[in-house]
Amino acid sequence: MILTKAQYDEIAQCLVSVPPTRQSLRKLKQRFPSQSQATLLSIFSQEYQKHIKRTHAKHHTSEAIESYYQRYLNGVGKNGAAPVLLELANEVDYAPSLMARIILERFLQEHKETPPSKSVINSMLRDPSQIPDGVLANQVYQCIVNDCCYGPLVDCIKHAIGHEHEVLLRDLLLEKNLSFLDEDQLRAKGYDKTPDFILQVPVGLGRV
Repeated sequence: MILTKAQYDEIAQCLVSVPPTRQSLRKLKQRFPSQSQATLLSIFSQEYQKHIKRTHAKHHTSEAIESYYQRYLNGVGKNGAAPVLLELANEVDYAPSLMARIILERFLQEHKETPPSKSVINSMLRDPSQIPDGVLANQVYQCIVNDCCYGPLVDCIKHAIGHEHEVLLRDLLLEKNLSFLDEDQLRAKGYDKTPDFILQVPVGLGRV
């Protein structure tokens, strides 16, 4: 189905008032049943990333970080099983996975002798069982699985889709008997930029 500019704007406007969670995506599908899940997710992700870029700085001031951390501690102190971190992210309109990163970094700064490296934090976000606090590990996990725009789970999905399309493109090139170089071959030749494929012989495209 062709998506018109008016339909795109209507969907984008609807996204202004909803958090970037899978529950919101399901509600969006109910409101726009004629649009595919992939189309809605693509618009959802694109519009929310614009919003995050506009508001990113205000969530990373020292005052904001400390406020979020204290609210997290107070929340889990009352009920560690409640989705405190996810609800906090939704309340302040910030991506759950990014909120989880803020709180995790602040926690590690408080409990580790040396500042946590980016690789350590990324590893813990990919596998929350590595987090040395069971309550925080569960809170981070809830944020990761409920975030449909950011986080390691979304990154894995995007990578899988990209790999699937790359395989389909390779099969199509082979089917058409076209000569090409793939990423590994380009990298071996010293290319600093490696698209999925480069045709070795130019091909003219035209309508039949």
